[in-house]
Amino acid sequence: TLIDVLRRGGVDVTTAALTQRLVKGAHGIAVEADTLLENVLQRDFDLIVLPGGLPGAHHLRDDARVQQLLQRAAQQGRYTAAICAAPLALASAGLLNGKRATGYPGSIDKLNVPGMTLQNDKVVQDGKVITSRGPATAMAFALHLLALLCGDAPAHQVGQGLLA
Repeated sequence: TLIDVLRRGGVDVTTAALTQRLVKGAHGIAVEADTLLENVLQRDFDLIVLPGGLPGAHHLRDDARVQQLLQRAAQQGRYTAAICAAPLALASAGLLNGKRATGYPGSIDKLNVPGMTLQNDKVVQDGKVITSRGPATAMAFALHLLALLCGDAPAHQVGQGLLA
């Protein structure tokens, strides 16, 4: 959903996988990434988005390269975002400290994140950190991110075309 919406809005999207380009999601759906993470580690992106699902969110949380990429993006004042269980990786990188955030129920609720305020909204933005709850909120999340990158008018136009 996210990739489709952003590309419809004219955003240059690069998908990167941790170890192999063909990745299977939590429910066996295979997605082929554009490249491997190691090939884009030195690039700067306007936005880094982490997909949800388990065990993928745990892999993102536990990968030192992902953690460094997130921290560098935050230090540079760039956007970071995560949906479903993936806010776990943002929390691990220290990006949810003192922030309002959301995630899939049970994913970040019991974490001891200093100053984090858990919310139940579909999409929560606090500064340059954006989180979303789960699969059913993916369209709202994608359109929110498109508006951040391209403005409200393109996001509204894409949303209308998708009947959102």
